[in-house]
Amino acid sequence: MLLIPPAPSAPYSANDPALAAFHRMRLMMDQLRENCPWDRKQDFDSLRTLTVEEVYELIDAIELSDWTQVAGELGDLFLHLLFYARLGKEQGLFDLAELLDNMCEKLIRRHPHLYAEVQVESSEQVKANWEKIKLDEGRSSILQGVPHSLPAMVKAMRIQEKAAGAGFDWKGSEEVMDKIHEELKELSDAKKAEHRAEEWGDLMFSMINWARFEGINAENVLEAANRKFIGRFKAVEQEASDTGRLVTDLTMDEMQAAWDRAKLASSGSTASSPGNS
Repeated sequence: MLLIPPAPSAPYSANDPALAAFHRMRLMMDQLRENCPWDRKQDFDSLRTLTVEEVYELIDAIELSDWTQVAGELGDLFLHLLFYARLGKEQGLFDLAELLDNMCEKLIRRHPHLYAEVQVESSEQVKANWEKIKLDEGRSSILQGVPHSLPAMVKAMRIQEKAAGAGFDWKGSEEVMDKIHEELKELSDAKKAEHRAEEWGDLMFSMINWARFEGINAENVLEAANRKFIGRFKAVEQEASDTGRLVTDLTMDEMQAAWDRAKLASSGSTASSPGNS
């Protein structure tokens, strides 16, 4: 039987309880890797998919404002990060001290307004300096740091933010709205299916751009609309069930009427059914 790593004594716990807890988790990660059959079996590839799942669980908890769950999911992510560091050390790729020190050095380089003599007056200037510094570090494009595997909507937002950080941007949301109307007309005028698909993509990109100017997180508000629709559709299903039927037994008019009742019962919002908003 393994001994559970205790919280270290001074200097860790006396100076910083968080550092003591971090040290304890690192010792426990070593124990798991060396003694647990499941943990011994893991590698970068197998752990990668699990990490993605953990990140989405964290996002769900944040969206629900469930701070107890947020704390729990953050703990899970900390364990994954320590696991990657352990794998890197085993393979001679990197170790925990190296990656933490490298991160500190990166933060120093990219915050010259804090650690050097650079003067800034706004967060926009900080972002612009950040992108310039990354190019100085060897990146060939400002867009290089946008992960290829990001969901398309999040990816569009990050692309737009980075381009704006370089000064390539609209003057305001009114210009973007004009672009939306232009794209909508091009979509309406498109005759071939492949052209309609392309124009729809351009329209979506412009709508995300407008949301960015308005301070709206497109991903978050679309997910809120998803949840709203799910809630109302479940209410339609429940109304059908209360009469001994399935939702598929209802006519479109009956579903629309049930939808309208669900809409009235909920707080005012904008998600719409196929027939009516």
